[in-house]
Amino acid sequence: MGAKLSGPGGGKGKTIEQNSDINVTPFVDIMLVLLIIFMVAAPLATVSIKLDLPPAIPNPNDPNPKEPVYISIQEGGRLFIAENETAIDRLAADVCAAQEVTTTCQDERVFVRAQAEVKYNQFMEVMNELQDKGFFKVGLLNEDIE
Repeated sequence: MGAKLSGPGGGKGKTIEQNSDINVTPFVDIMLVLLIIFMVAAPLATVSIKLDLPPAIPNPNDPNPKEPVYISIQEGGRLFIAENETAIDRLAADVCAAQEVTTTCQDERVFVRAQAEVKYNQFMEVMNELQDKGFFKVGLLNEDIE
């Protein structure tokens, strides 16, 4: 705020008037600089992950979609495809047999789930085996196996 003394000499007749004019130019300058900073920084803060989401509605050409194949890893490294036990060396062949497709079985989606007690190296051994055999559409499930 500013004050103005009236009269030339500043003698007895001093009156003080308040200056009510506010200079908003510095405020506008600061806001524009902040706007530019946020416009530049906002795209850098976003992280994009490519997701392969299923369609919201089922495919009308396929009224009876087939059941996906579930690979279960239990404590001790035991592998199951649905209810059938398998081994790591027969995993790809058993997955293809469980899918019952006429095209290449590697194009179908496979779901993998594991018990909480399964060690990381056992889980990654299954994932690496699937990847080595060409299964790239692998979904991970997080649920309890009973």
